[in-house]
Amino acid sequence: MEFYLPLIWAILIATAVFLYVCMDGFDLGLGILFPWFRHKDDRDVMVNSVAPMWDGNETWLVLGGAGLFAVFPLAYATIFPALYMPLILMLLALIFRGVSFEMRFKAHNERAQTWWDRAFCWGSYVAGFCQGICLGALVQGIRVENRAYAGGWWDWLTPFSLLTGVALVVGYALLGACWLIWRTEGPLAARARHMARRLGVATLGFIVVVSMIMPFQQSAFAARWFTLPWLALAAPVPILVALFTWRFFRAIDFTETREAQAAHDPTGRSFRWRDGAPFLYVLGWFFLSYTGLGISLWPNIVPPSISIWQAAASPASQLFLLVGASVLIPIILTYTAYVYWLFRGKVRVGEGYH
Repeated sequence: MEFYLPLIWAILIATAVFLYVCMDGFDLGLGILFPWFRHKDDRDVMVNSVAPMWDGNETWLVLGGAGLFAVFPLAYATIFPALYMPLILMLLALIFRGVSFEMRFKAHNERAQTWWDRAFCWGSYVAGFCQGICLGALVQGIRVENRAYAGGWWDWLTPFSLLTGVALVVGYALLGACWLIWRTEGPLAARARHMARRLGVATLGFIVVVSMIMPFQQSAFAARWFTLPWLALAAPVPILVALFTWRFFRAIDFTETREAQAAHDPTGRSFRWRDGAPFLYVLGWFFLSYTGLGISLWPNIVPPSISIWQAAASPASQLFLLVGASVLIPIILTYTAYVYWLFRGKVRVGEGYH
């Protein structure tokens, strides 16, 4: 039991973080894309496409952070002081962004709405960039002495963490563009397709660059990717990335012909579901990147020295919390699935949140 409980909780927390990245990633991406969509109707449609679910998406971030605090207290006490600055900036940006999301619809004039749009955009950039910095800082390792954080205030600020920060912003922008392809139509979707192609190339480039640099961050990473038996486990990741890349660009090409095909089908139902394919393939990129990260870090929760078993709370605490999670997580999943199903379909001008 002492072996399996930390493993179960590591999988649950990792899943919660991944779901947050996927679900909140595309609505952060919409804010990142705001500067390239200046027309009020376009921005209204973009915001309305995520209005019913954006706040629920952040539930997974809360679940991941709370799980880390309760189940892996040593990891929580080590990671948060090391990343205090980018984490605080991220949380402030998410709060600021959430306020602007609501207030932009209540603005009494165009100038006020413009400033709330800028707040929504800036909050999205800062939140996404800080999340990428935290990822890069964690990958490069946190200095630990006597089972306590012993690093400097600016240890998180390195060229590699800045690279991962920019990479995640670009990846979120790609998710946002693919979401627009799926959920909008007409000129807005056409422009999103054009942007998705360029952002897809950029995101793939960042995946390759970061993947090439990571093995040199820690000696254990190189061993995982270049020696057996780990090499056999890791080999499918780049192969699947290449496959998803081919399918992604084919799916983008298909969506360009969908409108012409839909002319013979007024409802568009026979083709519309295919508009979501680019979004799903990009999620595949994120999942494979996340899998590669897991292969590199395993079994450490605080690289390079603290494993999930060393950081875990007592088995009794883990079991007690697992009982609560077994009730709470299915409820969250059911509610999330219901909301996405209820608000499915294309979003048009004049429809949605006001």
